[in-house]
Amino acid sequence: MKIWQKNASAVPEFIESFTVGRDQEFDTLLAEWDVLGSLAHTQMLASIGLLTSEEFADIRRELTAIYHEIKAGNFAIDPDEEDIHSHIEALLTKRIGDTGKKIHSGRSRNDQVLVDIKLFLRNETLGIVSHVEALFKQLQLLSETHKHHLMPGYTHFQLAMPSSFGLWFGAYAESLVDDMEVLLAAYKVINKNPLGSGAGFGSSFPLNRRMTTDLLGFGELNYNVVYAQMTRGKTEKILAMAMSSIAATLGKFSMDVCLYMNQQFGFIGFADELTTGSSIMPHKKNPDVFELIRGKCNRLQALPNELALLTANLPSGYHREMQLTKEILFPAMKELTECLEICTFMLQHIDVKPEILNDEKFDLLFSVEAVNNQVLAGVPFREAYRSVGAQIADGTFLPPRSLNHTHEGSIGNLCTEQIGAMMESVTAQFVLDFRVENLIECAGNTKID
Repeated sequence: MKIWQKNASAVPEFIESFTVGRDQEFDTLLAEWDVLGSLAHTQMLASIGLLTSEEFADIRRELTAIYHEIKAGNFAIDPDEEDIHSHIEALLTKRIGDTGKKIHSGRSRNDQVLVDIKLFLRNETLGIVSHVEALFKQLQLLSETHKHHLMPGYTHFQLAMPSSFGLWFGAYAESLVDDMEVLLAAYKVINKNPLGSGAGFGSSFPLNRRMTTDLLGFGELNYNVVYAQMTRGKTEKILAMAMSSIAATLGKFSMDVCLYMNQQFGFIGFADELTTGSSIMPHKKNPDVFELIRGKCNRLQALPNELALLTANLPSGYHREMQLTKEILFPAMKELTECLEICTFMLQHIDVKPEILNDEKFDLLFSVEAVNNQVLAGVPFREAYRSVGAQIADGTFLPPRSLNHTHEGSIGNLCTEQIGAMMESVTAQFVLDFRVENLIECAGNTKID
C-alpha cells in the first residue's frame, strides 16, 4: 500500500507508472537530503514532546545508518515504493517497528520534498560556484599572461580597433562576476526553510520551525505556509535563470573560440588530442568540445522558459506538475557543471598566437589611433577623422602601431586585481552554516563527508 492509500485496493499499473514517472530515478539524488531533513524534523518533534527521547534515539541511530548506506552507494529505492520519502519511512519502520511510523507527524510530503529539493539545490549551487571560480581564475591567469599580445577587435564582424588577448580573456572573467551576482540572488531564495508548512496550510502541532531552520543551516524561513508551497517551481525557475546567465557567458565564449580557431583567423589553437578530425579530410582540427559547450549552453538558456511554461497559470497550492521540475532541472545542473569543468581544462591547454597584428591586412585597425594622435596634437576631432579617412582612401595611410591606452579596463590597464576583488566579494556571500555532524550520530570523532 502507498502511504496515502486508505485501503488495500490496487492502483491500476498504467496509472501508477504514469503518475510515478521518473521520480525514483531523480529521488535517488535526494536520498541523503531526505534523511537529513527527517533527522532535523524528528529532533524537533522530540523537543516538543511528540517523540520520547528513547524513540528519537532509535530513529536517529537508524537514520544515521541509512545515511551511511547512501553515502557508501549501498542504497536503492524499492521498486514498490513510489518515492524516496515512502521508501525511507518504510525502511525505518521495518528496522525499528511502529516508532518509524511517527516520523511523518507534523509534515506532509509537500514540505518534505520541498526541503529535500532546497537542500539538494543549495549543495549543487555551491558546487557550481566552485567550478565558476576555477574557470574565472584560469581566465584571469590567461588575461595577465597575454595582456601585451594584441588581437583584432570586431564590430559587425568587421575589423574595428586593436584589442588584446588580455582584454578578451578578462572580459569573460568579469562576465562571470555578474553571473555570480545573479546566482547569489538565486542562492538566497533557495536557502530558506519551507519545512513545517505541511501541505501548505501549516499544522495544529506546536512545531518549532526556527529549530529546523537552524539545524539544517538555512539562512531564513519561508514564513507564510501558503507561500512556502508556492516556492515549488518558483525556486527552480529563479535558479534556472541564474544558470542560463552563466550558460550565456560560456556559449558566447565558445562561439569566439570556434571562430578564432578557424584557419582564416588563426588566433588560437589546441593540441591534436583536444580536437577531432574528419573521416575524409586529413587536415581537419574541429573544435568539437567548444561546439558542444555552445550547444549545451544554448539549451540551458531555454531552462527558465521551460519551467515557466510548466508552472504557468497554476493557482496557489501543490499540483502534480511540480514533480516534473526535477527531471528538467537536475540533469541541467550536472550539464552546466560539466561544461564549466571542461572549459577550464581546455583553457589550461590553449595556444595563443602572439604576432597576429604584424600582418598588413590588419593595418586599418589602427585608424582610430591615428585620428586620436592628431586630436592630441590639437586638431579638431572631425577634421582629424576626415584627414585619416582620406589617407585610407588614397592608399597613403601609415598605421601607428604603438598604443597608449591607460584608462581603467583598457588594453593597458586591465584592472585584473579589481575584477578579482569583485569576484571574491560575491563568492564570500555564499554562506552556509551547516554541519552534518550536528544531525547524525557520530562514533567518536569520525569525520562525515
